Amino acid sequence: MTASNEILKILSDLIAIPSSYPPGDTTEICNYTAARLSDAGYQTDTLSRNGSVQNVIAKMGTGKPSIVFNAHADTIAVADVDGWDTEPFTATEKDGHIHGLGAGNCKASMAVQIWLAEEIARRGGPKTGEVVFTFVGDEENLGPDGLAYLRETGAVDPDVLICGAQTQLQAITEERGVLWVEISTTGTSAHAGEPQNGDNAVDRMIRLIGLLNKELRPKLDERSRGALRSTMSIGIFEGGKNTNAVPDRCRIEIDRRLMPEEGIETAVAEFSEILKQSDEPQGSWTVRNLTGTKGFASPTNVPVIKAFQRAIEHHTNAPPYEVIAVGASDARYFADDGIVLMTFGPGNAKDGHKANEFVPLDELEPAARIQLAAIEETLGFIN
Repeated sequence: MTASNEILKILSDLIAIPSSYPPGDTTEICNYTAARLSDAGYQTDTLSRNGSVQNVIAKMGTGKPSIVFNAHADTIAVADVDGWDTEPFTATEKDGHIHGLGAGNCKASMAVQIWLAEEIARRGGPKTGEVVFTFVGDEENLGPDGLAYLRETGAVDPDVLICGAQTQLQAITEERGVLWVEISTTGTSAHAGEPQNGDNAVDRMIRLIGLLNKELRPKLDERSRGALRSTMSIGIFEGGKNTNAVPDRCRIEIDRRLMPEEGIETAVAEFSEILKQSDEPQGSWTVRNLTGTKGFASPTNVPVIKAFQRAIEHHTNAPPYEVIAVGASDARYFADDGIVLMTFGPGNAKDGHKANEFVPLDELEPAARIQLAAIEETLGFIN
């Protein structure tokens, strides 16, 4: 069986195993993965802080450097089955693409890494250092029980961390941070027939949003480096319960993408400082940090990145080029650890997180061969 066929078989197995968030149960898919890597000769453990969020860690070799691969096993949920042209839990080949839930994000990278792990084992393992493969949950939830948990407990201590992602077969070495902020407003309810007797919390929120658009957005537009830039997007707007009543509560949730040099606390404080410029009464609005992790900018003039760049050029027949990460990977948890961080994998980020998700079939084997070549150059193989 060719490498491409082997990877496709693994990907088909993974797509067939539900691991959607919610609920985010990765037990079955991690059992599948742990069994394969244990059979390949890896020292394999399944670790969990939250019973249904399982994480596989598989090691081969000893000492430094420790090169850790990671892919998340959870996917988004199927929001609209009618929007799918194929069965979400069946890998379906169509027009040179493999369709299925999680095909791109992130089960293709997971399948490639499983094949890579087994191929490294077939070659006797690393000559120097260790390779570690981690397959985790809680990524789609931006939660702490996946790779963050493995870091927190010391289960992994990488010198190099390579997170699977849809990067078009390019090595991404910098990534924006992500911050979710809640802004709430309060007012006084009244009958809609006499709105002058109330204090409309939705109107107040609209005024505050206008202030953010006027004062914050221009500042964010100035924070860029190449195609990498700060952004702000309102994702949730909730207010009022009855059409015939003046609403006394309103809330929004904002997704704020941060340049690697921007801090979480500073970004939250920036919202508050701007809203203090409003004429709204004291205590009529609040800003709350829901969750956030900073971005990273990893050094590129290091052996493993150079090895990736050479392998990319060899296996794609084209020089490496810049790709901007659309989402946030679990590499962000290691942003302050002083290690080499990168994301890499088949597919394009725009093709994930939607109905009819897919990954190009012809990118699966190159993704595996590029990583294999980089590891061979960096660590060598015993056989």
